[in-house]
Amino acid sequence: MEPDAADDAELLAAHGAGDPHAFARLYDRHDRSSFQFIRRMLGAAQADTAEDLHQETWISISRNAAAFDANKAGFRAWLFTIARNKVWDHFRRQKIAVLAPAGDDAVMMAPDPGPTPLEQVQSRQLAERLVAAVEALPLEQRGAFILFADAGLSLEEIAQATGVPVETAKSRLRYARVRLREALASERSDHV
Repeated sequence: MEPDAADDAELLAAHGAGDPHAFARLYDRHDRSSFQFIRRMLGAAQADTAEDLHQETWISISRNAAAFDANKAGFRAWLFTIARNKVWDHFRRQKIAVLAPAGDDAVMMAPDPGPTPLEQVQSRQLAERLVAAVEALPLEQRGAFILFADAGLSLEEIAQATGVPVETAKSRLRYARVRLREALASERSDHV
């Protein structure tokens, strides 16, 4: 069930007013999706850094609760804006332009739907190729795709989170999908 955006804003306001439980509830609601976004933006090779940036994101949210304006953006868009900025700041500090494809960690993310060993291996290989294809996307396209596919943000929320017009967010998502289709074109015939 999707958390209510108005309720998120109320929890953040309550945290700002000193309610010790409000921030914990807000964190519990969005902890997983914000961490997954950061981890996928960084790539599997930087799992420890993802944990650090995730913590920095939530510290920033806590410290800047009073700066949140529900009239400008929803809480989730604000959260992912902060998370995205933490990732970009990390990239700038490290002077990272392109990230290497994921390694063995991608295997752990793949579901295991096939009952036979062959189907299990094929599924893992497909998941590895999918993760590698997502990680090979240019960062802006990767961010838009992860925010849409994994975090469930709308185009408007993606635009708010990334600081671009809706049409730009839409174009980035479209280009990401095209690149992913191209990268995985051979898989479609094998698995369809």
